[in-house]
Amino acid sequence: MLGPIFAREFQTVPRKTAHYVARSTSIGLLWMIGLTAWQAAIGWHRTALLGETSRFGLLLFQIFCYVLLTLLVFFAALSAASTVAQEKDRRTFVLLLLTDMRDYEIVLGKILGSLLPIGLLLLGAVPVLAMLLLLGGIDPEQVVQAVLILAATVVASGSLGGLVALWRERTFQSLALSTLFIVLYLCLTRLLGFLPGLSKPLIEAAQSWLDPFVALQAVMEGTTTDEGVHPAYGYSLVMLLMTAAINLLGIARLRKWNPRGEPIMQRERPDEEDEQDRLKAHAAPGPARDVWKNPVLWREIRTLAYGRRPLLIKGAYLLVVGMIVYYALSGVSDVRYRGTQSFVAATGIVPVTVLSLLLIAAQSATAITSERDGGALDLLLVTDISPAEFVFGKLLGIVYNTKEFLLPPLILTGVYAAWGLLARAPRGEEHLVASLNWAAFLALDGAVIVLMAFVAVLGVHVALRTVSSRTAIVNTLGTVFFLSVGTLVSIYLILISGSFEYQWASFILFLAAGITGLWWVLSGSRPSGALTVAAWLCPLAMYYTITNVIIADPRGQESTDPLLPFLVIAGSFGFAIAAMLVPLLSEFDVALGRTTIREE
Repeated sequence: MLGPIFAREFQTVPRKTAHYVARSTSIGLLWMIGLTAWQAAIGWHRTALLGETSRFGLLLFQIFCYVLLTLLVFFAALSAASTVAQEKDRRTFVLLLLTDMRDYEIVLGKILGSLLPIGLLLLGAVPVLAMLLLLGGIDPEQVVQAVLILAATVVASGSLGGLVALWRERTFQSLALSTLFIVLYLCLTRLLGFLPGLSKPLIEAAQSWLDPFVALQAVMEGTTTDEGVHPAYGYSLVMLLMTAAINLLGIARLRKWNPRGEPIMQRERPDEEDEQDRLKAHAAPGPARDVWKNPVLWREIRTLAYGRRPLLIKGAYLLVVGMIVYYALSGVSDVRYRGTQSFVAATGIVPVTVLSLLLIAAQSATAITSERDGGALDLLLVTDISPAEFVFGKLLGIVYNTKEFLLPPLILTGVYAAWGLLARAPRGEEHLVASLNWAAFLALDGAVIVLMAFVAVLGVHVALRTVSSRTAIVNTLGTVFFLSVGTLVSIYLILISGSFEYQWASFILFLAAGITGLWWVLSGSRPSGALTVAAWLCPLAMYYTITNVIIADPRGQESTDPLLPFLVIAGSFGFAIAAMLVPLLSEFDVALGRTTIREE
């Protein structure tokens, strides 16, 4: 019923080795989170009582659901967007429009086909959630409601990503707008609480039917609306209606939006005119333009290499950042004087920084994948462009095209430092507050800059080493996701018990998983000693920073000197940047396949 595109995906997905690796990895991740949560909440030194087991079952259910929801809502949209955008980059999407397939077969086939791996990961997590019933503390209906919320979110988010990819012509635009639209939607639902003239019960009911995190919170609390309909069922119904509307719009506009961006061929001129203008002839239509000494950098900055209307992405990003900052700073004035809320700066800096890192990662990965899919990367094999010109041209172009994403986290850190919210002086030494805050500002901004440089180099490194564009994008964005989400989950688990020394055994599993995953992303099929050392250093540096900055004294809301954690982050991630850049500059021919073994 969905056409040959979906049928092909349905038959080929289970044949891929990566499919089983992803399913095993996802279950292993939940297992490690469960062990860490048990160590944080109860520990291994005594036997848990029945009431403690029930409370732990509810705690673990909450952690599992929120982690799955956070990952699935973004990966579903990015998976659908990258699938459609990749067809456009390879210029094979036009061939689909020339077939006798109906419009709904193309749209639904590509979107639902791309969501099959995500849906199978969710299906594999359902038995894990059901097994938590054995611990107590949750009801079977809560499991059903949580699964409904997760499934409805996957379908709606994937449909949104597919619609954006059908609308835009470049992969970076599709990935960036999909991520920004999701964050913008979540911000708008939270801003409903700030609208005047609406009653509190009405706002809570609307948010529970629109926001997946609020609906999931209602599942954990077991609450219902005044009409007696549980928010989980209302949210699922709303998401299905939105999914239908999004897909209908995509089907209706499929041939209006596509094909787009096809080059306009010049009309042939008489021979005598061609003979007169032979010296001024050039391949592209329009007037000739002067190219810089570095042609790669010139193309990144002076051409539409990543599609038209870049202001749309930047405007959406600034709108999202404005909403996040408004929400984060709404209660800062009270915190300044009372000092009762811990880690207040993280409510604004962390989401803005993670969002910026994701957009930089998408830009850096698509800077290479779009060239490969369009066949332009092969032209480097017959040019005299040096490795340094290509690599640094791409990196400087990434910095220029993402400059609007680089500055907000750095500026927001300065705002928090000016308000004295980054560090607190010990008792009796309040006169040191200003110096401590500005020292923390410099250290934090330096760490953010290093992480941004790491993400930019990571995208180029992975995309050049990975033949499949979709795999390169997933590996790059997945690394950023798990570095950020994994770190936040670790912080949450540590803060549950307020101690770190009793959780060291379980956190070794997290470190092992992080080191293994990062080693695979960095090295792949061509490992090296430097990349292996970098894969060990970066996760260890992240956890060292956590334990020193946040876990130094969680109950006293005081942290350690930020200088040493900054040096650790700068040293480890700086070494990783060097480990990735050196092969690109010294073995560039091998990376692009210039030197191959002659087959006899």
